[in-house]
Amino acid sequence: MMWLPESGCGPGCRTGGDDPARHGTATLRMAGVCTVLLLSLVVLPLLRRAAVRAGARALLALLGVRLVWRGPLPRPGSLLVANHVSWLDIVALVAVVPVRLVAKSEVRTWPAVGALAAATGAIFLDRTRPRTLPRTVAEVAAALRAGRTVAVFPEGTTFCGARQGRFRPAVFQAAVDAGAPVVPVSIRYDSTAAAFVGDDTLWSSVRRVAGLRGMTATLVAAPALRPTEGTDRRALARAAQACVGVTSGFGLAA
Repeated sequence: MMWLPESGCGPGCRTGGDDPARHGTATLRMAGVCTVLLLSLVVLPLLRRAAVRAGARALLALLGVRLVWRGPLPRPGSLLVANHVSWLDIVALVAVVPVRLVAKSEVRTWPAVGALAAATGAIFLDRTRPRTLPRTVAEVAAALRAGRTVAVFPEGTTFCGARQGRFRPAVFQAAVDAGAPVVPVSIRYDSTAAAFVGDDTLWSSVRRVAGLRGMTATLVAAPALRPTEGTDRRALARAAQACVGVTSGFGLAA
């Protein structure tokens, strides 16, 4: 049995109309990304957290992606829950906050992005084996109790940004069990080219982003939700999704 959420988003969600990069810029960017890919195979798994953050920022800079964070930084031991638009979400979160990511097991094989995730101590979820979900939730709770901040995308897959999926409640149980604050984070881009949806591949998405003059990723942190013992995880998931929905969407990045 497989647990594979579907968003219904596809190439039609990308409206186009973006300014292309100058001649040769995209080529230089791709060369830089390839260099990071090669380095990631050996170097990133050995780096300390601060260096991993620097690597994520370098990758964004190489692609011409400007990063903006709004709101307070979460305190250690928080569960960050965010909407999911693109593989860029992973890089952006790692660039700002020292986190352990909860990611689908396929991410482990992605060049650079997978290495970044693994270097954060990522908790990989095998969506083909739903019975392992309670173990994953327990691992997240243990990380939160140990003072590690954990980031997860509760929609379970990527949406275009204009549309969002339902926040699935399972991982919120980890915050309830650990008594950890839940910090909703809205991730938005000023270009629909960021959307990693449909039959998109990682490489085609990287080339599309590199081919633009520039892009801004804005992450907006809402005030923390503080569950208490007995808090219903479904109600917590709905509250977090409502917080994210207030500030999500395209064309709002500054």
